[in-house]
Amino acid sequence: MRGGTGRKIEMNTSATNEQARAAGFFRVRRARHTWKNLTYMLRDLSILIPVVLSSWAFAQASQPLQAKADDPYTIQLNANMVILSATVLDSHNLPVSGLGKDNIRVYEDGVAQQVRNFSHDDIPVTAGILVDNSGSMGPKRSDVIAAALAFARSSNPLDQMFVVNFNDRVSFGLPPDVPFTDRQEELQRAFLGFRTIGQTALYDGIAAALDHLKLGSLDKKVLVLISDGGDNASKLSLAQVIDMAKHSAAVIYAIGISDEHDGDQNPGVLKRFAKETGGEAFFPESSRDVASICEQIAHDIRSQYTLTYMPADTSQAGRYRAIEVTASAPGRGRLTVRTRAGYFVPPAVPESGGKGVRP
Repeated sequence: MRGGTGRKIEMNTSATNEQARAAGFFRVRRARHTWKNLTYMLRDLSILIPVVLSSWAFAQASQPLQAKADDPYTIQLNANMVILSATVLDSHNLPVSGLGKDNIRVYEDGVAQQVRNFSHDDIPVTAGILVDNSGSMGPKRSDVIAAALAFARSSNPLDQMFVVNFNDRVSFGLPPDVPFTDRQEELQRAFLGFRTIGQTALYDGIAAALDHLKLGSLDKKVLVLISDGGDNASKLSLAQVIDMAKHSAAVIYAIGISDEHDGDQNPGVLKRFAKETGGEAFFPESSRDVASICEQIAHDIRSQYTLTYMPADTSQAGRYRAIEVTASAPGRGRLTVRTRAGYFVPPAVPESGGKGVRP
């Protein structure tokens, strides 16, 4: 099902030294690839949308696929605007639809912000599926592959997808000249071409996926991580990769699969990545339940709201700003909102007379 409208948003920021070092760790061979894809317009935008919140930090080392100057689906940038993806849930933890701008409140460091634009559209995403292929995952492998394919089948048909397999090393599942795909057979080969053996370089795998997301031409970025949360082989530290995630556009969904004999499990790590990025962590009782969770994640991604606001305070570049979003509506009961915990203020974007800033 295709629904809604959306526009591609381009931006130009600079990488921090630490991010550049971390991203530079992965020297993955990639061929330049012209990805022919349709992006949608964000509905009812009456202004030129500037810097995307999630992309503020994320695009700091980014080289996204370029659109043509006359592309009608491209919005140029001319100011510092925050854009958030948000999931609204009712008291039964079910997604809530039909809300409007007046039902939403946004606070930045406790200060109320004015919501400028608000939409509820099924827009395509750039999505990475990360699969733990360490030795302990062997008995669960068939269930994990089936679940990952269920996620792909339930997603927007225009999504750009890729696969990261990791044990004590990190490997991209697709061929070097295919950065993304929407084809089931290619994704299946990407999962099957890796053996479950060795230790776990979870942090390195997440860092590689965050780096690869930058090649995507779509504004919305998602990672789906299937692992027990343990790490005993990464070169990067947890703190480094958490920092990369907080500076990124990615929303991370984590599925923790482990058993009582798994001494390396660390559900707290999975919860932390999800919380910092506005995603969610799941811990099924059996690996057979992972497929239904992946379908649930795909539905969550496709039913999110998108809202924009101009920060009341745009000073202090590099400072972290905490975000809280609330929702209320008559007759809807208690509503909760899941979105990113915050962002780092980027360097000021110079005004450009309405023509925007092109990377």
